[in-house]
Amino acid sequence: MSSNFPRAALAVASVAFLAFTGTFAAAQDVKRHALSLVGEPKEPAEYKHFKWVNPDAPKGGRVRLYADGTFDSFNPWPVQGQAAVGLGYLNEPLFAASIDEASTEYAYVAAWASYPADYSSATFEIRPEARFHDGQPITPEDVVFSLDALRKINPRMNFYYKDIEKAEKTGERQVTFRFAVKGNRELPHIISQINILPKHWWEGKTADGQQRDISKSSLELPLGSGPYRIKSFESGREVVYERVKDWWAKDLPVMKGQYNFDELRIIYFRERIAAFEAFKAGTIDYWRENSAKGWATEYEFDAVKRGWVKRLSPTVQRVTPMQGYYMNTRKKVFQDPRVRRALNLAFDFEWANKNIFYDLYTRTNSYFANSELGSSGLPTGRELEILNEVKGKVPAEVFTTEWKNPVADGTGNDRKNLSEAVKLFSAAGYTPKNGVLTNAAGEQLAFEILLDSPTWDRIVQPYKSQLEKLGVRVTIRQVDSAQYKRRTDTFDYDMIVDVIAQSESPGNEQRDYWGSGAAKTNGSRNSAGISDPAIDLLIEKVVFAKDRADLVAATRALDRVLLWGHFVVPHWYSPHERHVMWDQFAGPKVQPARAFGFLTTWWWDEAAAKKLQAARGN
Repeated sequence: MSSNFPRAALAVASVAFLAFTGTFAAAQDVKRHALSLVGEPKEPAEYKHFKWVNPDAPKGGRVRLYADGTFDSFNPWPVQGQAAVGLGYLNEPLFAASIDEASTEYAYVAAWASYPADYSSATFEIRPEARFHDGQPITPEDVVFSLDALRKINPRMNFYYKDIEKAEKTGERQVTFRFAVKGNRELPHIISQINILPKHWWEGKTADGQQRDISKSSLELPLGSGPYRIKSFESGREVVYERVKDWWAKDLPVMKGQYNFDELRIIYFRERIAAFEAFKAGTIDYWRENSAKGWATEYEFDAVKRGWVKRLSPTVQRVTPMQGYYMNTRKKVFQDPRVRRALNLAFDFEWANKNIFYDLYTRTNSYFANSELGSSGLPTGRELEILNEVKGKVPAEVFTTEWKNPVADGTGNDRKNLSEAVKLFSAAGYTPKNGVLTNAAGEQLAFEILLDSPTWDRIVQPYKSQLEKLGVRVTIRQVDSAQYKRRTDTFDYDMIVDVIAQSESPGNEQRDYWGSGAAKTNGSRNSAGISDPAIDLLIEKVVFAKDRADLVAATRALDRVLLWGHFVVPHWYSPHERHVMWDQFAGPKVQPARAFGFLTTWWWDEAAAKKLQAARGN
């Protein structure tokens, strides 16, 4: 994602799709304060606050942040429109994720959850004190409305909640979700993540008497229930969020010590260079550095040398996202897997890592890298049993050869890899004609790489040059963020750089990433256009895994088949995040393991801020 702080992704939907929990022979009506698939929750039912917060953190101050591009809507739910960054702070879910634990969430808007042993439903009790910002209570009717509305207007929600039949009020403050299937252990958990929208507000009218429409983009200030509300905005350029000082959840154990800044000011820039200059000048307070070159070369300015700006590089424990060049297999040029495999051979990661990335990265070798979920070696045991169900329908190499990225010699001209790529192009019917690979029908091997940021240009250009050596005609096109969203939502591209994040407990979201239904649905996350019955079957094996061991085996099987499909030219990852800030903030002594949590757990340090202002003479 292009923004520089983590929770913006929640404006549309959570990217950490977690799974449900605990003891699999669960009894009906056991009221649970926490949901976890990976062991027992760290915190007992009587916990007072998380160990990774300062429960007495002072409230106050402000933080100014950078966002990329522009925005034209405060309604993040429909596909249309460019939603503003930060809207995820407005509407809250039934349970909230712990950023210190894998696949674990704690009671939030709901006081508890229960489910039967066959996972055919889930019931939640809404806290009586839960309120929207207008003082109206959050009700079961709001939850029912939210599920129905979001599934109707958002294709990603439709895939995610496919197996949820309906929601219904089953008590004064109780809502029960009925599931269309049994044995989908993830369903109670993922429905706990649904953002609860105010039914009375969305069914009401605007100040000028117009009926609100949740399916349309809008710049009307929305009604929420979370720690922040929108204070002011400048269309397309800036959004200011203010802390809700009488927020109903501020003293709950799940929220104690969090969301401490009085004001979040999101300032939009068209490109990174101008934004970074604003950070260096002190008009942006916090910076998430996503560029290896930037981290290695751009922090010699005076404020760093004087100690006014500090850099932090924590190790974060989580599944590595699959970032890469995603090939749109809806396009004829990418429908032959030999062509797709050749395009990976043409990418010289070793040269790029040395000459562009300062040797800061590791090549991504799995859709679930840096975790037990990634495939390795040859399939055995339960994974092999699962794969045997699709034998003859997936590449034969799945059973005979360990998938590995090609390794180049780092010269930028690895003859072995390039020679193998030429052979694959030839086998696919492409031979040189006037310097361009052309098939018997006279069709050139040509495609466009669509980008939304100039930052990528210096990275993509060497890859383009390698491909052109082989006779592939490549065009690089950069567009603004709004046009990029329109084109990617409708799959109007050949190749893009995309990132698919995973959790430690994959499940229903895999349908949206790789499923045949998603391939045909505008606005889905199936960037590669994968439509394969064998992969659909493997996705269902993940969704309906019986226990953790079965889930790991099914995920490895899915990973292995995706890799041998050559849908992506994998990029790289680092186990470290890079955070930079002006020295006027403080954080908890114990940092959460799976996220830095700057906006969640840090606070304004008044003494440090005064010291900095005095040193800078302002």
